[in-house]
Amino acid sequence: MEKYKEEFIKFMVDSEVLKFGDFTLKSGRRSPFFMNAGAYVTGTQLSRLGEYYAKAIHDNFGLDFDVLFGPAYKGIPLSVATSMAISKLYGKDVRYCSNRKEVKDHGDVGILLGSRLNDGDRVVMIEDVTTSGKSIEETYPIITAQADVTIKGLIVSLNRMEVGLGGKVSALDEIKDKYGIEARAIVNMEEVVEYLYNRQIDGRVVIDEALKASIDKYYDEYGVK
Repeated sequence: MEKYKEEFIKFMVDSEVLKFGDFTLKSGRRSPFFMNAGAYVTGTQLSRLGEYYAKAIHDNFGLDFDVLFGPAYKGIPLSVATSMAISKLYGKDVRYCSNRKEVKDHGDVGILLGSRLNDGDRVVMIEDVTTSGKSIEETYPIITAQADVTIKGLIVSLNRMEVGLGGKVSALDEIKDKYGIEARAIVNMEEVVEYLYNRQIDGRVVIDEALKASIDKYYDEYGVK
């Protein structure tokens, strides 16, 4: 596993973004782990997060694109932090763009924040985590309605590696099948469990035997076969 992936896993735990316990997800599933990118709240955290995303985008899609699109609301700071990190790490300027939940009809009118989308733009989408793929169903039509663009890929921080809305393949694979978009993650849950299992982080074992059993049971039911 790449060093930045190991650092990112520890960073999620230290930032209390990735938590373990008993959680009811938006999908209704009861999960032994939960990820909330909204818990990144400081400038230092957002700066580091942007760098992890930038490295993953570089490794998975390269830097031959024009716009980084982050769906409202959590995708807004992700797109800003990551576009800044791409500039810092690689000397590449990409524009950031996000959508509003409601169309603005005065001043800076329209449904977009940040850069406009232009015909011919190559776009990378950025999100925190995709469990069911529902957010892409909402966002994809917004992007494609603005201009004739090419969506090069979707990057998320964590691939939960569980079946999507169709109940057969992962949400990221469903996105590829339905929209033709390559969907990748900084890390996946297999890598998270591998790194944290019986490992002490700040003096405590994050994933012990009991928690590992709960995670295994969850994936027996919802994991990609």
